[in-house]
Amino acid sequence: MKRPLSLVVLLISGMVLSASAQTSPAPAAPLAEPASAAPVTPNKIAVISFQLAVAQTNEGQRNYADLQSKYAPRENALKTLSAEIDTLTKQLQVQGDTLSDTERASRAKTIDDKKKQLDRSSEDLKTDGNQDIQQMYSTLATKVFEVVSNYAQQQGYTMVLDIGEQQSPVLYASPTLDITKTIIAAYNAKSGVPAQPARPASASPQPPAGK
Repeated sequence: MKRPLSLVVLLISGMVLSASAQTSPAPAAPLAEPASAAPVTPNKIAVISFQLAVAQTNEGQRNYADLQSKYAPRENALKTLSAEIDTLTKQLQVQGDTLSDTERASRAKTIDDKKKQLDRSSEDLKTDGNQDIQQMYSTLATKVFEVVSNYAQQQGYTMVLDIGEQQSPVLYASPTLDITKTIIAAYNAKSGVPAQPARPASASPQPPAGK
């Protein structure tokens, strides 16, 4: 799995930096006037698995299902081609000794050409699919982040940390600080997109690979 989308990293980093700037300690009061020192306001911190939140929104699951439907015909075509290559290969292995050199070479070339076609088509499918899911995720992540930002401000959080990062600096956080499910519910309510029909666990949308 590659690193998360740079957009999401920048969004979360921007939020953290902004919160850090807002909560920087004020200059110390003169020693002669200790009573005038401003009271210290404790930080209120939350954590979120941001990529997971994006992927598990109703809209994210709907969009992922749409992409699956879009690419299903191409995936099925690749499976058919792969099965055809396996059949031709087995036939050549079984009948090879009974074939003329010319026929054997011809069949071997046919198999080789189909393998190259399979490789090219597989790579094209991977590239197109990744581009679509990256675009879908990027667009949705921006909208989910707006909900995170508004929620954090309304609840008085001074910082929201993304614990979904592979290199997250957070070693431990109490489950009571995790707002992932809250944000998912808040975004679902805002978007109005209904929940999608249940799918097998293997078909659940995953956070996309990033550059």
